[in-house]
Amino acid sequence: MSNRILSTQSSPNSAFPESWLGLLRINKAIAIIRCSEIKTAHAMAHAVAAGGINLLEITWNSDRPGELITKLRAELPHCTIGVGTILNLDHLEQAVTAGAQFAFSPHFERKLLKAAIMGYKIPFVPGAFSPTEIVNAWQEGASTVKVFPVKSLGGAEYIRCLQGPLSQVNLIPTGGITLDNAKAMLDAGAIAVGISSSLFPQQAIANQDWSSITARTKALIQKLT
Repeated sequence: MSNRILSTQSSPNSAFPESWLGLLRINKAIAIIRCSEIKTAHAMAHAVAAGGINLLEITWNSDRPGELITKLRAELPHCTIGVGTILNLDHLEQAVTAGAQFAFSPHFERKLLKAAIMGYKIPFVPGAFSPTEIVNAWQEGASTVKVFPVKSLGGAEYIRCLQGPLSQVNLIPTGGITLDNAKAMLDAGAIAVGISSSLFPQQAIANQDWSSITARTKALIQKLT
């Protein structure tokens, strides 16, 4: 499929594309968009893209996520559009068909990982909580692992503690990332962060104040560079 633009070149311990790791190192932040109304989600995506975030994750439990992914692929060609909250193979297939260029899951399931990276040839980032879960996912081929929810695990200090024994695993903390602590996560060793509610304050969404969300995004990018 033409939407699968990432190469499938493998690292020594992974079928993961090196181009995905490059995108993460360059961009450092993924905007996570979860919304019960597609029109609002669409505006949220454009607001953060205007602020300089080029990696957008549309959660599969949003309103009409496949439709939104397809629309954003056409409207934001400079961005890489992925999907989050993937729980089963049917949802993964639907997301890829819609044009998703990467996928996140809140948990680790071997068949999902293999289907994504070996079958559909897109990056797949499973969620993990403990060192054992992180290593299990990495050994199965996930060269990036989502640490979730990092807020309940101690934040940046947990990421820092993992670096000694697990420095070879690229970690993406999510769940509690804010404009104030995102840089600390990177300094602690994360390759990138996934950020949601801190970019999208409820009041700004209610007021459709998209310019303030763009401004918050620019502030985040400035902190991370």
